[in-house]
Amino acid sequence: MNKSIVPLNELVNQFAKLPGIGVKTAQRLAYSILEQPPENAKAFADALINAKEKIHFCKICGALTDSETCYVCDDMLRDRSTICVVEEPRDIYVFEKTREYNGLYHVLHGVISPLDNVGPEKLKIKELMARLGDGTVKEIIMATNPTVEGEATASYISRLVKPMNIKVTRLAYGIPVGSDLEYADEYTLTRAIRGRNEI
Repeated sequence: MNKSIVPLNELVNQFAKLPGIGVKTAQRLAYSILEQPPENAKAFADALINAKEKIHFCKICGALTDSETCYVCDDMLRDRSTICVVEEPRDIYVFEKTREYNGLYHVLHGVISPLDNVGPEKLKIKELMARLGDGTVKEIIMATNPTVEGEATASYISRLVKPMNIKVTRLAYGIPVGSDLEYADEYTLTRAIRGRNEI
C-alpha cells in the first residue's frame, strides 16, 4: 500500500475486510474504483448505502428482502407443506437457481457450534418451530452444509420436529463433505433435492 495516500489506504483496508479478499485483491479493487469515472464511483457508493439501509430479514423466514416479507413467502403458488431449512440467506438463491424446489424456506442464520459459543438459542430454531404449529407443514428438508456443525444442527432440529409427525429429510448430497452450498452448481443441487432421504 502507498503509505502517503491515506484515502487510498482506507479504501484498500475496507475492501480487505470482505471475506475472501486479501490485501492484493483489495488493492486491485481500490485502483479499479479510482480508474472509474466519478459518476460510476458515486453509483457504487450509493448502491452500498442503499442496500444496507433498505435490505433486512423477512419477518417470516429470515431471508433477505426490501419488503416486510420476501418474494417466496409472498408467493401463494408455492408449496406451503414443505420448508427447506438453510444456514444463511444466500443459500436460498442457490436453491432457487435449480428451479426444482417450489416450497418455502427457513433461514437459521448459522449452525450450532459450541467452539464458537453458538448454541441452539442463538439460531432461528424457535421461529421455525412456531411455523409448524398449524399443521400445514408436512415435510422439513434439512439443507444445512455437510459439515460437522451442519450435521449436528440437522440432527438437533430433527429430534425437535419428529414428535410433531412431520417428515424430516436430509439432502442426498453430491457435494464433498466440508464444502459449502454456495459453491455448488444447480445440477448437483437438483440431484441432491431429488435424492433426499428421511432422517
